[in-house]
Amino acid sequence: MDDQSQQSQEEILSQELPAETVVKAPDEAAIHKDKYVRLLAEFDNMRKRHERDRADLIKYAHEEVIIECLKLYDDLERSLLAFKSKEGMDANLVKGLEMVYNSMKELMGKYEVKPIEAKGKPFDPNTQEVLMQQETTEFPDGVVMEELEKGYTLGGRVVRTAKVKVAKNSNVN
Repeated sequence: MDDQSQQSQEEILSQELPAETVVKAPDEAAIHKDKYVRLLAEFDNMRKRHERDRADLIKYAHEEVIIECLKLYDDLERSLLAFKSKEGMDANLVKGLEMVYNSMKELMGKYEVKPIEAKGKPFDPNTQEVLMQQETTEFPDGVVMEELEKGYTLGGRVVRTAKVKVAKNSNVN
């Protein structure tokens, strides 16, 4: 440093600051620190939300394809049941169909696709859709008598509601 700049710095340091400025400085510092801490917390929350949204996007990105595959999966299951119940069917054909069905089932499990259990349980509008009601004394009122189409969840989120027939108890007034 040259002598002139060193001398001007000494002059600045030797000047007394007004008392008002000295008193305000700690308050302003606290205000700025509070703003900094809040901004840091807000940024951290935004980062966590972004990571959660990204994970959800990755987890549910294939949702539409899975929904389309569910139709094939149901058809495959119905075909397998029909072939098994029919006598005189070629055992190799049934075995081949079982292998394809099991592969599809394994694939669904890999992507956390699970069927919604509905039959014999109380109707749940979040996971089921009523297509029919039937008066009966066999089941309590509001209980699912029959599953007309299976419902499924993907990672705990409903991707297809179960289509059900619900009991309407004729003894209820």
